[in-house]
Parts: sequence; C-alpha cells; structure tokens
Amino acid sequence: MRTLAILITTLTTLIAPAAVAGPNPVLGTWVNPKHTVAVQTAACEGGGLCGAIVRADLQAMADARDAGVPQLIGLQLLQDYHPAHGRVWMGRVYVPDMGRSFSSRIEQVSPDALKISGCLVRGFLCKSQVWQRLK
Repeated sequence: MRTLAILITTLTTLIAPAAVAGPNPVLGTWVNPKHTVAVQTAACEGGGLCGAIVRADLQAMADARDAGVPQLIGLQLLQDYHPAHGRVWMGRVYVPDMGRSFSSRIEQVSPDALKISGCLVRGFLCKSQVWQRLK
C-alpha cells in the first residue's frame, strides 16, 4: 500500500506541472525594439520553437536584399530552439543582413517581452535585444 501511495505521489508531481502550464507562453507575434521586423513564433516541424518574419519595413527589406536575401517575409529567423531551463530556450538565430546563423538564447523576461541574445563565438561577442509581444 505504501508503494502505491509513493507511486501516485510521484506521478502527480510529474503530471501536474504539465497540466497547469498550459499553452507555450513564447508563442505569438513579437516585434524588435526598432519596430522594423515582426516574427511569428510556432512549433518547428521537428519539434522545438521556430520563428518566421511576418512583417518588415522597407529599410529592413533593403538591408536584407543588400546582403543577398531576396525575400525577408517568410524567412525563418529563429531556428530550432529547445527549452534549456526555466524561461530560457537555446537555438540559433539567423541575421539576414549578415547572411549567417549564430547560437542564440531566448529568455522570457515578462509575459510580453523576450530577450533574444546571439553570440558570434561560444558566449563571446554577444548582442541582445528585448522584443515585445504584438497584441
């Protein structure tokens, strides 16, 4: 009987947080600090989190074209993010005006703000931006 009680307690502990967590809070549409680009986050085909550009201003599109990216809308900017711990996700970010992908981290700093960081070399030469949720 004691074994059954321990088993039930263990299962409740494992299952309850998933049921309470609800939908993924990083899903949605997010805009960069300059409001030049908006990204829609969603589940990737192979799992994880991805984000495609759904809106860009004329200057952002021109900068992308100059870097050899002909079509900015629809481009997957956030690639293959997976939960690391707490409100932190690890993956890759594509920087269109550089034409390169970098290791990246997303941290949900509030329900309506994501801090997106990208690093050139293993945690060095990093840049961060706080993106806001579009309502």
